[in-house]
Formats: sequence, structure tokens, C-alpha cells
Amino acid sequence: MTTPPPTSPASVVTDLYRATKTLHTEAERSGIIRDMLRGEASRDGYILLQRNLLPAYQALEAGLASHRDTPLLGALAAYRLDRAAALEADLDALCGGDVSQVPVLPEGNAYAQRIAEAATGDGERLIAHAYTRYLGDLSGGQILKKLLAKKPGLAPNELTFYDFPAYADLAALKSDYRNALDDAGKRAAQPQAIVDEGSVAFQLNTDISWAVQAAMEGVKVG
Repeated sequence: MTTPPPTSPASVVTDLYRATKTLHTEAERSGIIRDMLRGEASRDGYILLQRNLLPAYQALEAGLASHRDTPLLGALAAYRLDRAAALEADLDALCGGDVSQVPVLPEGNAYAQRIAEAATGDGERLIAHAYTRYLGDLSGGQILKKLLAKKPGLAPNELTFYDFPAYADLAALKSDYRNALDDAGKRAAQPQAIVDEGSVAFQLNTDISWAVQAAMEGVKVG
């Protein structure tokens, strides 16, 4: 759900896009994500997906914060996109204040654990996870917001995850953040490790999508 970046020399964003293009397509055709893009997602399925993405965002934002004073990741951490807080608020609204009834699946835990591991050391692999999550939210996420408002008919206070109230121009934010990712990539000691991590990130997203779909039988949330 990210858009192809313009080509430029030594661009980690371009390298990530090219390396994960096939996996990106597979993710869009998987499980609950496919249903969302077709406008066929159920409320319960969406809740379960978001509950299982929350630990990943918490791990990503904690990881970036832990490197906020470093030359490598300081600029990315400074954006403070804070999707975890918005996601928690949405889940609270979606579940009537009782999120505890919604399970975190093994695939959700695995994704969060991988991001936590990527935050160790100099944290350069976090660049791949920031690319996968945040550029996706700023691109395809805006399309998903409109689809989810139509079906299953989610209310604005259940979709604040897709809002970036601190930024008036999302197109400018996406461009600026993409440039910040590239700047961080140029500082990285092992840029190929970032590209490889991007492939892992997309596979973990696909795993969650299929797991949510498989778990939906008999699951009632919200």
C-alpha cells in the first residue's frame, strides 16, 4: 500500500520498494487485507487485525524513541507519528472500552518481537519497519480509511489511526518522511540488512493477515 518512490542514487527507500514489490503484492492479496481492499472487511475482522498490529507499533515507537539522540535515527524519531496511541484510542472505541476480550495471536506477537529485536544495537533495521508501516499508513492507509467508512461503516472516532492531526499536508509529510528514511539509510553501516529486513516485515504482515482471517471463525469482538 506504499507508492513507488522516485528513483535516486543510494536510496534505501527505492531499494526497499524494489526488493519487496512482490511481497507487497502478496500482502495485498492475503486474508483480511484483501477483504479490506475489496471493501468486504467485517467489523470483527478489522478489530482483530488492528489489535494484532498494536504491539508492532508499540515496539516500533519504543525502538525509535530509544535511539532519538543518535545521528542514525534521531531525525526519524523526531517525527513522533505516534500511531500506537491513535490505535489504542480506536480499539477502545471499537470495543466499547473492553479491548481485553480481543486476542493477540502468535503472529502478532512474532511481529512485535521482530521489531524489538531490530531495535537492538544501532537500530538500523528499524528503518525497514518504519518504511513498511508509516509510508503504508500515509499511502494505502488513506484509501483504506475511506473503504472502512463505507463498509463495515466505521465511525470517525474509530478511524483516527489514519489521521495525522499534527500535519496539515499529508503529501508533504510522506515526501519529507521518505527523504528522512533515505537520509537515515545513507548513515547505516549495513544498508543491505535494512533491505533484507523489509522483506521480513512484509512477510510478517502477510502472516498476520492470514492468521486473522483463519481466526475469525467463532471469534466475536466489538
